[in-house]
Amino acid sequence: MTEHVRVAVIGAGFGGLGAAVRLRREGVTDFVVLERAGAVGGTWRDNTYPGCACDVPSHLYSFSFAPNPEWPRNFSGQEHIRAYLERVTDIFGLRPHIRFNCEVRAMRWDADRLLWEIDAGDRALTADVVVSATGPLADPKVPDVPGLDGFPGAVFHSSRWDHSYDLRDKRVAVIGTGASAIQLVPGIQPDVRRLTLFQRTPPWVLPRADRRITAAERWLHTRVPATRALRRGMLWGIREVQVNLFTKYPDQLGWIEGLAKSHMAKAIKDPEMRALLTPDYRIGCKRILLSNDYYPALAQPNVDLVASGLAEVRGSTLVAADGTEAEADAIVFGTGFRVTDMPIAERVTGAAGTTLAEEWKDGMAALRGTSAAGFPNFLTIIGPNTGLGNSSMILIIEAQLNYLADFLRQLGTLGGRAALDARPSAVRAWNRRLQQRLQRTVWNTGGCDSWYLDAEGRNTVVWPGSTGEFRRVTRRVDLAEYQLLRAARVPAEAAR
Repeated sequence: MTEHVRVAVIGAGFGGLGAAVRLRREGVTDFVVLERAGAVGGTWRDNTYPGCACDVPSHLYSFSFAPNPEWPRNFSGQEHIRAYLERVTDIFGLRPHIRFNCEVRAMRWDADRLLWEIDAGDRALTADVVVSATGPLADPKVPDVPGLDGFPGAVFHSSRWDHSYDLRDKRVAVIGTGASAIQLVPGIQPDVRRLTLFQRTPPWVLPRADRRITAAERWLHTRVPATRALRRGMLWGIREVQVNLFTKYPDQLGWIEGLAKSHMAKAIKDPEMRALLTPDYRIGCKRILLSNDYYPALAQPNVDLVASGLAEVRGSTLVAADGTEAEADAIVFGTGFRVTDMPIAERVTGAAGTTLAEEWKDGMAALRGTSAAGFPNFLTIIGPNTGLGNSSMILIIEAQLNYLADFLRQLGTLGGRAALDARPSAVRAWNRRLQQRLQRTVWNTGGCDSWYLDAEGRNTVVWPGSTGEFRRVTRRVDLAEYQLLRAARVPAEAAR
């Protein structure tokens, strides 16, 4: 018998677990969380590479409804963040709702019954409402490099780290210089025989103000919650002020570039190497990276910097676009994720019989980053243009959870079998305003090619404002922006 639930949540990372907590707080207990892996944690479960940590301060990178006074560092590591999510799962009693090893293969909207039919492998179910919380950093992106299939050594992506392969005394090539690469390079450099970093584009790197949080601080945050809230508020407020530089005054970011150059100069003494490591685009155009050990690692005698991307693999020889060759026993790709072409979009078929990927072929777009036209009762956590370049995504997630809660309240108020489908005109108007605002931001004007931009150069990832503003625009569902759909008949499984 096909199981029917009020709400199906896809993914058990920050977004999915947050949605589950919010559902319970709203009195909704008829829901499931479909998780393709065997544990919670999302990207913090998958990324286990050496040195993996968050680049947002811990007290801001956590749920407001589940504060953690015991964070061990200003910027906590992967193992601490994953442990935090495990605790959240247990504290809020979410495990009975989670279906592990349950990957959504396909979803189809049934217009007659106003529900979603979900194929999750061995499990088939229907749901009135679906919340997609798969996240943009879930599916690794590996470039199609000629000859890669013939490489005789180990090949893996940073988010799928092969812990069975011993890198000690090996010649290791790292491809990419993004947020993961600048952590794993110093993480493995002391152990490998030779490390060759293929750098297509150098990143801007600032010092990481990381330190151990003292026992006294943790005691104070536990005994006096107001101090914990003050710390979080200060971290939030600083970033709310900073965002104006990114969105309104990108020409004033030059002084921060000076700080980054000074930071580099302390470790990189060779002027030619400094030139290769200095970006030619405005800081902030790509995500600003934080590290105290990246440049010192590059300065070590067992590290080679190739200032060009990987173009070809010939056996164990790696060839860069500029013709530079390097021998390697293992290749580690730090090449990011499928952000603007998320695989889940290929599996969701809406009211018109087309997939979300097909509807988004000209660029992702969703009303308030949450509702795509033609996909009734389908909400996306961390959807189009909800990404941040300088603050905590948990703030965005919690704002969208407010929207989810009001969405369900509106459905309850409407009564009967009902669905809400974002009006195409509302989505277009919302996206038009976003794109107009993005035109002046550093992400669009900074002169770089980043993962914020899709294949056509459209910025479909970043939110062009503060987190406070996003919270305001997602506080309530405006029914005028939606079409109300009524069911012709009640599904038998829902009537039971």
